[in-house]
Amino acid sequence: MDVPPHLSPSAEKMRLLKSLRCTQKYEKLAWRSGARQIAGVDETGRGCLFGPVVAAAVILDPDYRIRGLRDSKLITEPVRDHLAAKIRKHAIAIALAVVDVEIIDAINIYQASKLAMQQAVAQLWPVPDHLLVDAMTLDHPSAEQRTPQTPLIHGDALSVSIAAASIIAKVERDRMMRDYSAQYPLYDLANNKGYSAPKHLAALRAHGPTALHRRTFAPVWNALHPQEALAFMADAADPSNLHSGH
Repeated sequence: MDVPPHLSPSAEKMRLLKSLRCTQKYEKLAWRSGARQIAGVDETGRGCLFGPVVAAAVILDPDYRIRGLRDSKLITEPVRDHLAAKIRKHAIAIALAVVDVEIIDAINIYQASKLAMQQAVAQLWPVPDHLLVDAMTLDHPSAEQRTPQTPLIHGDALSVSIAAASIIAKVERDRMMRDYSAQYPLYDLANNKGYSAPKHLAALRAHGPTALHRRTFAPVWNALHPQEALAFMADAADPSNLHSGH
């Protein structure tokens, strides 16, 4: 009997995400509760070794359906760019927020991701009356402002609003990484987008970290000392790069 091949954690996650359906189910539940300005919120870059974390908040127009919205990791770079243009054209509101490396290293990546999402939501106009958030509950800036929110595990693969936010955030962060690649050509950032791909790890071993590497991440602070721990990080490379055309 054939034994099924062992899948890496990233491959297992990709298989799970592909099995999920991205729909308006959670938007419809919020509409039924009386909400009208429903914002999807997501971030990208949490697992990177280099650069900021970027969050987006998007209020889609319920009267205009954008076909093909799904988790940004499941679609190719040209499709992401096409969908991002449609989202920008037809969405009611879009906001982006960037939290840089210094803050990530100071407060940890979870808190930095949360901060970026909160900052994105705070910039939205009109003000949302319900939040659909990818895998997180956001803090409210004041006791008076308590917008209802629904945290969804794998929300970017389940909710069209969160998927739209994931696409906007991913396209913006990838653009930033291409710009940084010209400044730091040794690290192959245009291709790996700051994730722990083999060429990136090899450059860290050979040249050490830049000022924009996250020094609290083990492969970065250990980069000056060749060590076996770097090897397993190669499997944590951004799964969306499998679909980026690089």
